[in-house]
Amino acid sequence: MEESLYLLAGLAALLLLLWRLAWFLTRHANGAARAVARRAAPLVAWLRGHRRVAALAERYPRLHRHVAARLDPGRFRGLPLTLLVLGAAYVAALIGGLIEELLERGELQRFDTAVHEYLEPWREPAAITVVAWVTDLGASQALVATGLVCTALFAVWGRRRLILPLWTTFLGAQAFTWTGKYFFDRPRPEFAADIMVLSPSFPSGHATGAMALYGFLAYVIARDAGSLRRRFEVIYWCAALVALVGLSRVYLGVHYPSDVATGWLVGGFWLLVGTAIAEYPEHAGERRH
Repeated sequence: MEESLYLLAGLAALLLLLWRLAWFLTRHANGAARAVARRAAPLVAWLRGHRRVAALAERYPRLHRHVAARLDPGRFRGLPLTLLVLGAAYVAALIGGLIEELLERGELQRFDTAVHEYLEPWREPAAITVVAWVTDLGASQALVATGLVCTALFAVWGRRRLILPLWTTFLGAQAFTWTGKYFFDRPRPEFAADIMVLSPSFPSGHATGAMALYGFLAYVIARDAGSLRRRFEVIYWCAALVALVGLSRVYLGVHYPSDVATGWLVGGFWLLVGTAIAEYPEHAGERRH
C-alpha cells in the first residue's frame, strides 16, 4: 500500500517538475526562434538575389517555382505543409523501425520483458484501482463518446470543417491499429491485474486512440488560444494525459512498452494527417503574406 502511494505521489511530482521545465524551455525557445528568424531574413534575401540562384531559376524555371512554393513560409501550402509531410514520413520510418525490431525478437523483446518484470512488485490493488481509471480514458467507449460530443459542439459552433479531420484522425488511427494487431498477432504479457483483454498486444489501441483524438483536440484548442502560455498549458496537459494513458497500460501489465510506443507513433502520424486536412481548406485561397 505504501509503495503504491509513493509511486503515485512521485508521478504527480514528476508531472509538475516537467511542467515547470517544459514552460521554461518553451518560453526561451520561442524567443530564440524569433531572434534566429530576424537574423536569417537578410541571409535569405541575399541567397535569393545571388547570381547562381538566379541562373538556376532561369535554367530550370518550373523546378525553381516548385521548390520556392514548397519552402514559402508565408503560405500553409508552402513550408508548413512541407514540414507536416516530412514529419509524417519520419514518424512512419520510426514505426517501420519498431516493427522490424519486433519481428527480429531480439533486444526489443528483452527490454519489454525486463520492464514488465521490473514493475511486478509495484503493482498493488490500491494503485491498480487508480491506474485503471486513468486507462479507461483511452478506451474505445470513452474516445468515441468524446468524439461524438466534439462533433456536436463543432456543428453548433459553426466549425463543421473540423468534423472530417477529427474522424479521419481517429478512425484512420484505429484502422491501422486493429489491422496491425491481427496481422502481427503478438501475444499479451501475463496480466498483472484482474483485467480481461482479448485482442492481440501490438500496437496499443489505448495509446493510439488517445494520441490521435486528444492530440487533435489539443491542436484545435491551442490554435485559437490567445497567448503562448495558454497554448503551452493546453498542449502540455493533453500530452500528459496521453502519456498517462499509455503508461497505465504498461503498469497494468496488459501491454509491453513497445506496444505503447508504437501506438503513440501511429496516433501521431494520423494526427499530422488530420492537422493537414483541417488547415488546407482554411488556406485554400490564401495569398502570400
